[in-house]
Amino acid sequence: MFKRILIANRGEIALRVIRACKEMGIKTVAVYSEADRDALYLRYADDAICIGPAHPTKSYLDISRIISAAEITDVEAIHPGYGFLSENSHFAEVCRSCMIDFIGPTPQAMTLVGDKARAREVAHQMKVPIVPGSVGIVSDEKEALEVAHKIGFPVMIKASLGGGGRGMRKAHNDVSLVNSFLAARNEAEASFKNTDIYIEKCIDNARHVEVQIIADNYGNIVHLGERDCSVQRRHQKLVEETPSPVVDNKLRLRLGEAARKIAKASGYTNVGTVEFLVDSNKNFFFMEMNSRLQVEHPVTEMVTGRDIVSDQIRIAAGEKLGYKQDDITINGVAIECRINAEDPEDNFKPCPGKITQFIPAGGPGVRVDTHVYQGYTMPPYYDSLLAKLIVHRPTRSRAITTMKRALNEFVIEGVKSTIPICSEIFGHSRFVRGEIDTNFLENNLANFVL
Repeated sequence: MFKRILIANRGEIALRVIRACKEMGIKTVAVYSEADRDALYLRYADDAICIGPAHPTKSYLDISRIISAAEITDVEAIHPGYGFLSENSHFAEVCRSCMIDFIGPTPQAMTLVGDKARAREVAHQMKVPIVPGSVGIVSDEKEALEVAHKIGFPVMIKASLGGGGRGMRKAHNDVSLVNSFLAARNEAEASFKNTDIYIEKCIDNARHVEVQIIADNYGNIVHLGERDCSVQRRHQKLVEETPSPVVDNKLRLRLGEAARKIAKASGYTNVGTVEFLVDSNKNFFFMEMNSRLQVEHPVTEMVTGRDIVSDQIRIAAGEKLGYKQDDITINGVAIECRINAEDPEDNFKPCPGKITQFIPAGGPGVRVDTHVYQGYTMPPYYDSLLAKLIVHRPTRSRAITTMKRALNEFVIEGVKSTIPICSEIFGHSRFVRGEIDTNFLENNLANFVL
């Protein structure tokens, strides 16, 4: 087992990894930018080192600075968290070339699944249903029009290396397709230094359902059930739950087996998530695979009892998984709300600033993962996540009741937050009945009282 790990990240996820390491008896090194000098996670690390100015390109995204910090502090491994360099195969390659273990998949597997167009090809080869569209990348507007006419409008234009809703556009006709294709390609170039684009058919009334997988270096692959992530704004998740209200045992087996097939065909190891669209008839279609820990991993931890971060570390250290698929049971229902420093009344505009009051929710069945405290100033340079509010109860109805209570308890002042809109979501009759899709929030936002 590792004796010393560097966490190449910040905020809530850095603190989450530090806590897992402490329970495993592993020393931790935290890195921070000049904007994060007062960050809470630094208090819990065994060592901390400044890696540069506030802007992420000069700190958390600067591979040379992170590797230098790792070498100076003599760590054996690096945990990338999520975001920043977590899905950067070059970073993983550099780590290993410097004799530092990367806590994640191999660079080869990361490159394969990180390219969404190539990942679709893998799924197609494994006979896993994919969303109708281009199997590979689309070279220009002419080819894009040919694909769209073949599968029918509306279509989604997506960046092959995209993420977080960037490089993604919806088109309803020829004119909007050409304009959206060019806009998506430009955004992809600016965000990912890659202009590869592919096209998918828009699936009406679809739900976003993802499967958590864990694979060791000895061929053992297990899935930990699914998460329903259909409540989204701007293609970014806001509420996640497990199990999905629409996934029965038969569908769960099919989704899990499809996820395991893709992981095996990709030579995938460590923790990953395979994402699907599920239509109103319970047909599912592969979308993409994320080669990292997900923000919403706590809901899976709550219902399975697995410590996913600890499992990541053990696998990277060369240990076997230690359990089989039959050992995984789903107990109860867990739901997560992302509490972001954003203004829902202004298109979820980020609202950095000083937290003048912070009183997190508590009580039975409630977990709060956060790096925020009263007096902390949210910097404007990074993700707007303030906290993850997670509830775990025996039934979905009780989980919803507990979440309503917890949201009512949670007090954040000094900045705008998504607490009011989350409260509206959990009071909506369609959400309570589980009758939602990825357009739920967009279609109902105007009716919410915030």
